[in-house]
Amino acid sequence: MNKQVLELTKMIDHSILHPTFTDEDLKRECEIAKKYHTASVCVKPYAVKQAAEILKGSDVLVGCVIGFPAGNSAIKVKVFETEQAIADGAVEIDMVINIGKALQGDWAYIEDEIDQVAKACHAKGAIVKVIFETDFVTKTEDKIKLCQICTKVGADYVKTSSGYGFVKQPNGDYNYKGATIDDLKLMREHSGTKVKVKAAGGVRSLDDLLAVKETGATRSGATATITMIEDAMKRFS
Repeated sequence: MNKQVLELTKMIDHSILHPTFTDEDLKRECEIAKKYHTASVCVKPYAVKQAAEILKGSDVLVGCVIGFPAGNSAIKVKVFETEQAIADGAVEIDMVINIGKALQGDWAYIEDEIDQVAKACHAKGAIVKVIFETDFVTKTEDKIKLCQICTKVGADYVKTSSGYGFVKQPNGDYNYKGATIDDLKLMREHSGTKVKVKAAGGVRSLDDLLAVKETGATRSGATATITMIEDAMKRFS
């Protein structure tokens, strides 16, 4: 794996979050992350210990989602879930904000919950990525405000989506956009220089990943890791 390909693999947080995944699925997906040297895996809270054991001695970090996917847990619960995940071996935390509070403009609440989770992470040497869920939080001014809050409280990353922010379509189906180039550019522009940007949701091809990289984002959630990296190895060999 050459330097150019490795740079792309180290953008990927390999997502292992589908509700139906079993322990066998977890093991398989962790082995994929290990084989392709992704930056991390992103797993559900109960799976952190298992993932940490499988990935022990590898260069793949263990990340965990908090308040996932809807962000509705009380602040104390998000903090407890964070502390438990870190105790179990997670070194990266992806938290979902309280979406309803953001939509109603209760920025004091949002700042408090991000601040408390960030403090819990940093006290134990972990980092925090803050999921805005941009399929629900659609107003530009709200996204900018979230970037400002994350910068103020010292969040490590701002992140577009959970990948599960399903919105009812005119035909009655549910779907989501996930990361968009415009949102990534906006988040990069309005976040402090110490805050990084993560794309998530809908990044499924090498061209998608390259487009994300071009915006200044340094991480991307992905389930199509094999396809993206195999294509990169062919294109950049």
